[in-house]
Parts: sequence; structure tokens; C-alpha cells
Amino acid sequence: MSRFAPLPEPPYYAVIFANQASNQPEGYAEMAAKMQELAKDQDGYLGIESTRDSDGFAITVSYWRDEAAIKGWRDNLSHTAARHTGMKRWYDHYVLRIAKVERAYAGPEGRNP
Repeated sequence: MSRFAPLPEPPYYAVIFANQASNQPEGYAEMAAKMQELAKDQDGYLGIESTRDSDGFAITVSYWRDEAAIKGWRDNLSHTAARHTGMKRWYDHYVLRIAKVERAYAGPEGRNP
């Protein structure tokens, strides 16, 4: 199974969530898995890619059809509750960025992930 999200041709949007984990990880993995499953059913969801290093720094990029889909996910009540818990408990710091993807390339040529 590829760790790369299967995405359509651009344009689409990326929500880039970089964070540093706190020293209170209890319940985080379960909630992250639940949110990933919930997002898949959200209108406009395209995919997700995520990684965390051994020091607790993570980057998760979720991909969305348009800004309305991102707003729909932001306003989802379960996601809102998870975000608030994350802010209070699971993250020492985080940065959220939203970008429009206009071009995308893959390589090396001739290889599939």
C-alpha cells in the first residue's frame, strides 16, 4: 500500500498541518485514526499523507476539492471537538497552512510508488 495519496489532476487544495506533540499522547493515536476515517466520508475529501518523527514532530497534508470542502471539514462537530482536545492536550505547538495546488509532478520517471 502506497503512503502517497492518489490524487486527481490539479487544481485542488492542501491543508498542511505541522505540529510538535506534547508529552501527553494518551488517546491521540485513536483520535487521529478516527478523524482520518471520518474525513474520508466528508464531501470534497481527496486524500491524506502523514508522517511523524521520533521526536514527535509531524506533518499531515490533507487534500480537498475546494475551499468549501475545507470549510465543511473545519465545521464538522467531531473534528471540532478533536481539534479543541489537540490544542489543549496533544500539541505543544502547531501551524496550519492552506494552499492551492496548481501543478503536481511525480518521479523518478518510470517508477510507481
